[in-house]
Amino acid sequence: MAGRGPAPKDPKRRAGHSKDPHAQTILRFEQAEPPELPTLSVLKDGDLVEYAWPARTLDWWEMWKASPQAEHFSSTDWDFLLDTAVVHARLWSGEMSAAGELRLRVAKFGATPEDRARLRMQFAQADEADGKRPDGGRSSRERRGVLRALPPPPGEASG
Repeated sequence: MAGRGPAPKDPKRRAGHSKDPHAQTILRFEQAEPPELPTLSVLKDGDLVEYAWPARTLDWWEMWKASPQAEHFSSTDWDFLLDTAVVHARLWSGEMSAAGELRLRVAKFGATPEDRARLRMQFAQADEADGKRPDGGRSSRERRGVLRALPPPPGEASG
């Protein structure tokens, strides 16, 4: 006996089941160590002068090196983030026009909760939960004692 309702659509005509016309390239991931911020030199009045990174940029760079996202950065990611540090330094040196570019660049790395949601990043909760678990290796028998059946209340027949 046939099912109820109309016959199902031809699978080739269903919405959302089309194949991607472009093949995906699978790359081998190689984690890269974060570089140190390099010494920068700028041309000022015809002379090459060493540039000091703003303290806020030095802190920002250390924050990214220690971030959970950093364990997934390749050498090209660190290179892009290094260029982003220059934009960050421009902003913290008073060049407010660098703010938009900085926002776009750090969004690619999941800087804010909204960016991480868009990139489908999620922090693992298991490590944190394991850290809060009390250090008690005692079994339930050690904690509660041996369980025994209670005698029936007076007046009830045992059976």
